Amino acid sequence: MSIEAGLRKTPFYDIHIKLGAKMVPFAGFIMPLQYRSIIEEHRRVRTSVGIFDLTHMGEFEISGPESLDFVQKMTTNDVKRLEVMQIQYTTMCYEDGGIVDDFLVYRLQDKYVLVVNAANIEKDFSHLQDHLPRRGVELKDSSYETALLAIQGPRAEEVFARMTEYDLSTLPFYWSAYAELCGERILFSRTGYTGEDGFELYLPNGLAPKFWEKAMEAGREFGVEPIGLGARDSLRLEMKYALYGNDIDRTTTPLEAGLGWIVKLDTADFFGKEALLKQKREGISRKLVAFQLKERGIPRQHCRILRDGKQIGEVTSGMFSPSLEIGIGLGYVPAEFSKIGESLEIDIRGKKVPAEIVKPPFWKKGSHK
Repeated sequence: MSIEAGLRKTPFYDIHIKLGAKMVPFAGFIMPLQYRSIIEEHRRVRTSVGIFDLTHMGEFEISGPESLDFVQKMTTNDVKRLEVMQIQYTTMCYEDGGIVDDFLVYRLQDKYVLVVNAANIEKDFSHLQDHLPRRGVELKDSSYETALLAIQGPRAEEVFARMTEYDLSTLPFYWSAYAELCGERILFSRTGYTGEDGFELYLPNGLAPKFWEKAMEAGREFGVEPIGLGARDSLRLEMKYALYGNDIDRTTTPLEAGLGWIVKLDTADFFGKEALLKQKREGISRKLVAFQLKERGIPRQHCRILRDGKQIGEVTSGMFSPSLEIGIGLGYVPAEFSKIGESLEIDIRGKKVPAEIVKPPFWKKGSHK
């Protein structure tokens, strides 16, 4: 049976095949893992510019006179601080403080848009539906009507400027805007998951391939390349951006994951607030830390984290860093062993490789504004 059986194809699928991408199943879609080398694609984004198919991400629209109160109730950050067209990173929690998902909230003129993780679309939508008030809020899943194209890298603004007359220099990081592109009014934002400057474009499915070709044409001078899921993962890990299912899930809280900055415990009630207040009062017992190997080796998910030969945790995300050329990773350890500079060992195929807890992000030269 083909690996594509039962999987969704994005509007860019034929382009990926034409470019010779290695396609893999991911969150119900058939997606490009890489086009040539993950390391080369990673470095292209760090040094110049790359484009990504992110259509597998989910988009929910929330509108109505009570929409602000609803989004505030469902998320841990303070949505009331958002100005029109501003964006916020947040989490949605269960009553016990465990994380349902982490995502972006866009405040548009007439609605809120939540951009959620691909693997959590159905679960997130169901969770929101379960808490929907009887009136005053409309919830719509537009995930499969929307294509998402990202342009990321230090040259991203120069590339995108060739596609629009919008003055991109006026758009700060984590803000969005509408602009005319190829005769269509398109929502775009200055956001990304790489640590570099970049833009994410929300497109009608039917026009998606046209925009891909326009982006490739606009970026030719800068050596633009298509970038797959493999480099997307290594880019995000170098920034210590959490990956749902690896670094965070319903068994972890935002406070344990180092996401306390998006948990506004002094705002109106939200689901999980009491549990998180209790955890903050009592102190967290474990913490997600960033570590760097001191010797050659590649830490992988589930490798044991050791201290003085005893296991104190396991790796949640780990890999060879193409930018730093050393093994890096994340994992939960007891709070008393979580200080910067703390020595650890990572069990890699039976070999105990020395490591040190470092201050994130690993990559500190990102170009995002």
